[in-house]
Amino acid sequence: MKELTYVEALNEALREEMMRDERVFLIGEDIGPYWEGAFKVTKGLAKQFGVERVRDTPISEACIVGAAVGAAMTGMRPVAEIMFGDLLTLAMDQIANQAAKIHYMFGGQLKVPLVIRSPFGAGKSIAAHHSQSLEAWFMHTPGLKVAVPSTAYDAKGLLKTAIRDDDPVMFFEHKLCYTTKSMIPEEEYLIPFGEADVKREGSDVTVFATFWMVHQALKAADKLSKKGIEIEIVDPRTLVPLDKETILDSVRKTGRLLIVEEDCKTCGIGAEIAAIVSEEAFDYLESPIKRIAEPDTPIPFSPVLENYVIPNDEAIVKGVIDLLES
Repeated sequence: MKELTYVEALNEALREEMMRDERVFLIGEDIGPYWEGAFKVTKGLAKQFGVERVRDTPISEACIVGAAVGAAMTGMRPVAEIMFGDLLTLAMDQIANQAAKIHYMFGGQLKVPLVIRSPFGAGKSIAAHHSQSLEAWFMHTPGLKVAVPSTAYDAKGLLKTAIRDDDPVMFFEHKLCYTTKSMIPEEEYLIPFGEADVKREGSDVTVFATFWMVHQALKAADKLSKKGIEIEIVDPRTLVPLDKETILDSVRKTGRLLIVEEDCKTCGIGAEIAAIVSEEAFDYLESPIKRIAEPDTPIPFSPVLENYVIPNDEAIVKGVIDLLES
């Protein structure tokens, strides 16, 4: 085992897959030898594999994704990087109307083995155009798979699985997770899509969390444990496919569900999780489902205001106690 940061784990996954399969190439803005990626995920890869396989592009998200979709249709396995997840909006036609639908519209004759990597989330004080969490948009689009790793270990295993998948995968990374560390096996491993991970077992309340909120939930768990309250933290790891059974089994055990998400509350991923549990495990609930999410507002630039709108461990502690008292 070795300890790697989230960024290093992603870099290692890309390197291993590029060595394994010559069809894998990277494409994106500033990912080449000069900048090596805005968050250094592609560090050293252009030097090792050359600029033909680590391709810098113009500042055009539509160009990046459009070229990657075309390459995937012809048998390549592109990994496209969009520097900030907010800028995926500039390539939504290529993602939602082309990549997601091609396999279906061509009767299965064409595949689109494409990975689109992009960082989401707030916490860096870089304002409303660079801080959103938009995963619910892509979860809502049939034909796309959606991965949301919260740890370095999950990031490496899920990225390798994504690159080998024959369907388009939206692979989202939280900026604040980039410096977190995990123990990584020396030997190769992959993490199957659709298998949630129980990050901490407990019996009192199920906490469903993604991305940076998993780390906030773990902090909250330590505080609650001192009060004699044990929460169970369920990390879905992928939103599409979604491991409903792990979520439902946990709720059946605890009888209570707190959903913690960084996206906007209205029509966020928490709404879907709440609906699933209400439809399939309602009789097991001992109190109403509670959601903690970002209010329906753009992310502020001000650090004070940004901290105010983004959920944290203290909000989770309060939410758990409110659930137990309800």
